[in-house]
Amino acid sequence: MTAIRVLVVEDDPAIGSELVEALGVHGYRAVLADTGRRALDEAGNEPPDLVLLDLGLPDVEGVALCRRLRTALPETVIVVLTARTQEFEVVVALDAGADDYLTKPFRLTELMARLRAHLRRCAALPGERSVAVGRLRLDLPARRAYVDATEVALRPKEFDLLVALAARAGEVVTREELMDEVWDVNWFGPTKTLDVHVFALRRKLADHGEDVRRITTVRGRGYRYETDL
Repeated sequence: MTAIRVLVVEDDPAIGSELVEALGVHGYRAVLADTGRRALDEAGNEPPDLVLLDLGLPDVEGVALCRRLRTALPETVIVVLTARTQEFEVVVALDAGADDYLTKPFRLTELMARLRAHLRRCAALPGERSVAVGRLRLDLPARRAYVDATEVALRPKEFDLLVALAARAGEVVTREELMDEVWDVNWFGPTKTLDVHVFALRRKLADHGEDVRRITTVRGRGYRYETDL
């Protein structure tokens, strides 16, 4: 089996080397890029399965690089590593295409748990083939979403979130359940990332003719994918 390839984008040589070594010990095939330019070159030469992206790079603004990597690697999981503690900065990174983030300093055990969770959710679910609600159809093995016959381009976490909601269409799915199912029981960050992904889902479905009210906010509880409007 081919080892999972991880692109570590980190300009601090000590942190970068430690991450590459730790990933190697856990069976990943890690490569280090200490600038945004090198990260783009590595991504173009051999697309990684995962990207660990430091936002504080010397040559490229981190959020802009995240956006470029997401465009080039639509199926790759991007986890932002940041020393920034302002929530709005993290939200901007998530909206730019990141699937997850960790605030420095972080524990390697937590990082490895996050990576395993993302890889589990990127794998097709055996025995389950599709979910269909109204005009929406989700092809689970292929990880593709369609409104009528038109495919909706979704990031990995957006797809997982839509599956979690559509599979229980008409029911309220709590914020806690969604965070556990889509992100992981080991998630320690704020749940603002959930709201950002719901907003993105509404926008993308609306771009394909669905009503923005299809995903309803249930205050104090969570969200519901509506079967009827």
